[in-house]
Amino acid sequence: MRILLWHVHGSWTTSFVHCGHTCLLPTLPGGGPWGRGRAGRGWPATAEEVPPERLRGAGVDVVVLQRPEELALAHEWLGRRLGTDVPAVYVEHNTPKGDVPDTRHPLAEQRDIPIVHVTHHNRLLWDSGHAPTVVIEHGVIDPGHRYTGELPRAAVVTNEPVRRWRTTGTDLLPAFAAAAPLDVFGMGLGGLGARLGLGPDRLVPVGDLRQEELHDAMAQRRLYLHTTRWTSLGLSLLEAMHLGMPVVALATTETPRAVPPDAGVVSADVDALAGAVRRLVAEPALATELGKSAREFALAHYDLSTFSRRWNALLTASTSHQDG
Repeated sequence: MRILLWHVHGSWTTSFVHCGHTCLLPTLPGGGPWGRGRAGRGWPATAEEVPPERLRGAGVDVVVLQRPEELALAHEWLGRRLGTDVPAVYVEHNTPKGDVPDTRHPLAEQRDIPIVHVTHHNRLLWDSGHAPTVVIEHGVIDPGHRYTGELPRAAVVTNEPVRRWRTTGTDLLPAFAAAAPLDVFGMGLGGLGARLGLGPDRLVPVGDLRQEELHDAMAQRRLYLHTTRWTSLGLSLLEAMHLGMPVVALATTETPRAVPPDAGVVSADVDALAGAVRRLVAEPALATELGKSAREFALAHYDLSTFSRRWNALLTASTSHQDG
């Protein structure tokens, strides 16, 4: 199939463009949210950059939407109505905001455009109205077992933790930094240590690394710490499990489903989680054992082949329905 798809979430799109279809990625001279194309990613040649003016003749079979604004944009660029002239599905990456659990989804009235939730938690909490819904959980390209855990430190992956604060659980970091030094990876880390009152002996903002570098750096740390209060399910958590890292995580949103008891510690009790961090730093053999279980579970439940199979079935059904 030939799929119109915007590059919105890099990690999710990396998995999607490996599903075996031709993905047409809009590109604009200034890039930006509506035209970043591949953005230098090492994706397969089937992920093609296409200027908007060429989309009408590009033979698009289906549109994969990820933001409400893309409905009007796709209509303008294709000259076809979504859900009637051309099949479309909408991927909901995010947890609802506002009056949860009564938040109405922007596509709740679109009976002809299915909403694909990336977690069961998302589908449960969004009011999706009359729109058909399905859950297709994340699939991760296996980075391989890289865990060494040689550094008695915790790895944290988060973006813009100062701005997002309670959403990302940034306010909880001092409690964990008292249990073990933290290395924080991600974008927008400026001023993090100062805002928390933590020096480099307790917290190091490493910054944003390329994926290969990030995976190697994470795997050197003794454990992965997941502090986000409100998100669908951070792909960095699943990547950490694929690497063979033990997990200490808040019991929020989809995390209790994604992290089994033998892969780490999941709890809403921050003191208990800090205790788990302290124990894993002190017991590398236990950390290694939990990390092996984490990897086994991730490979069985969040693998790329299952993700691809489920997406291919949905896309085939969507285009078959349109043809009928």
